[in-house]
Amino acid sequence: MRDKYLSKLPKGLIPYTLPKNWTWFYWSDIIKSYQQGMIRSNRELGEGNVYYLKMGDIDDKGGVDTTNLAKANATEKEIKEFSLAEGDFLINVRNSRELVGKTCVVRELDDKTILYNHMLVRIDNGCSEMNFFINAFLNIPTSKKLLGRIKQGTTTVIALYQRDLYHLPIALPDNPTFNTIVSLYKSIDSKIELNNKINRELEAMAKTLYDYWFVQFDFPNAEGKPYKSSGGKMVYNQELKREIPEGWAVKTISKWIKKDKSGDWGKEEAEGNYQLEVSCIRGADLNGLNGNGELKAPTRFILEKNSHKLLENHDLIVEISGGSPTQSTGRLAFITEETLERFTTPIICSNFCKALTLKDETYLFNFVYQWNRLYDNGVLFGWEGKTSGIKNLLFESFVTNHKEVYPPSILVQQFYDFVKPIHGKIQKNLMQNQHLTALRDWLLPMLMNGQVTVKEAEEKLSMAAEPSVDYKTKK
Repeated sequence: MRDKYLSKLPKGLIPYTLPKNWTWFYWSDIIKSYQQGMIRSNRELGEGNVYYLKMGDIDDKGGVDTTNLAKANATEKEIKEFSLAEGDFLINVRNSRELVGKTCVVRELDDKTILYNHMLVRIDNGCSEMNFFINAFLNIPTSKKLLGRIKQGTTTVIALYQRDLYHLPIALPDNPTFNTIVSLYKSIDSKIELNNKINRELEAMAKTLYDYWFVQFDFPNAEGKPYKSSGGKMVYNQELKREIPEGWAVKTISKWIKKDKSGDWGKEEAEGNYQLEVSCIRGADLNGLNGNGELKAPTRFILEKNSHKLLENHDLIVEISGGSPTQSTGRLAFITEETLERFTTPIICSNFCKALTLKDETYLFNFVYQWNRLYDNGVLFGWEGKTSGIKNLLFESFVTNHKEVYPPSILVQQFYDFVKPIHGKIQKNLMQNQHLTALRDWLLPMLMNGQVTVKEAEEKLSMAAEPSVDYKTKK
């Protein structure tokens, strides 16, 4: 593949030495075209005839999620000009310093017409294989440093300009190495996307059952028939201003909660009495716990006396301070046995979250779906305070005042028994994705510095579906 290009990069500007089967180029030696996306303000999003991909739909590992895109209206000319195709490469060129430089290759469109935001640029690198390679190359640590050197702007708004991107050094290997890298990335990304698709279907199954039983009140009656549709008695509840099944209780959300286990940031390094190493769950990690984003959970060290705050099976975490689109107050995540297996250390939540233990663990999934329904419907927004521009959920006030239906324990147990294995499978898939991502991020730098051969890389790729394998040491 590299034989198609003529390098104009002077030897004196080569960033670092690579094995002889690699050659450095300017990105401009490879680029065929450069196109900025379509402008739409947030107030123009909602209903529309196209889907609209934004920077927030791209993660910082080179992936993209097209399942929950906003919609917008676009003209036929705009659709023709900005519609994405499978294999297209995108890079975010304007935002905060941390977010600028995120890249992705569009995979499955699912028959959607998807246009892209003006802060994104579509770069044609000649073919989809080269797009996959460039995406892989730009997401290794050394390349992120190269991108960091050309970012320009203020402390709040950073940009990557076309002229600087054209002069970004890109290293290309010989054909066997190139083909192995592209094959590896495609294979791993396909497996990750398949797991994500399975998880979405599993989650939809659990949510549908919850809505059917606890929102529509068509849970199975004594004869196994849907309660409300079969004429089950409904009574008007004055507090909720609606009908609920006869015999169901109405309580404040605090009645579900046993104790508060809110966390402690601790220290970034072990010192003095701060010796207990933990993984700290922040608001930014909640989506990752539930499988909708990255899970970084930085290492912290806490006091031994705070060990009672460590999160356990069936605990919940609510973000109480945040406010941006990616860190919204009120988001919820929950802990299961499978969740704990994703960490090598105990876990604790940050001071920006609330960690909770329920009085009855079988109510876990009822609490989760009830809370998420309130979040999705905007109920929590009426319980937000504001300090110095940061939104805070008035948690104690909300849970001690807001009332909801409290289902009978026998029905809750049935729902728990049905949903528990579903979420166990979801977490297992997330764990496999975690291993696949680690393999992908580890292997390319090893190929670049010659520590792994193409043959060894192919062996690692064949083991990619085995989440328990230590791919760094297994031969």
